[in-house]
Amino acid sequence: MIYHFYGWETAGNVKAKNHLYEGIETPVDLYNALSAVWCADTCAPRMRGEWTAENKTLGQCSITAFLAQDIFGGDVYGLTTKTGGIHCYNVVDGYTFDLTSEQFGDEAKELVYTGNEKQERESANHFYKAEKRARYEYLKQHLK
Repeated sequence: MIYHFYGWETAGNVKAKNHLYEGIETPVDLYNALSAVWCADTCAPRMRGEWTAENKTLGQCSITAFLAQDIFGGDVYGLTTKTGGIHCYNVVDGYTFDLTSEQFGDEAKELVYTGNEKQERESANHFYKAEKRARYEYLKQHLK
């Protein structure tokens, strides 16, 4: 099967460090599972009006990247988007993948996955925001 998220070709080389979720052994497995969970309720509030089932990864980046970190380890990095926001992705054992890059459509090919800052979940940009933590918990709950 062909996927369209960044790094899908090598994501199968990344293996789960734990077995928190049955059947999720690689980032591809996680993408498949989240495809049935991502929804307007898990989309960042400022983007919720633009969210559609056809663009299900819109506004899902940080909660997805930190969930992937829970499962696969590694680090979460953030790149600055054209609009000035931070878009999160994962680097694990030298493999870079971005489960939510599809939200950018054709502009995804312009994203630069090197030289970006590591992101910490317990920061002002991420889980200090109660709404973001709640969306992350929603993903975790619905994956079980």
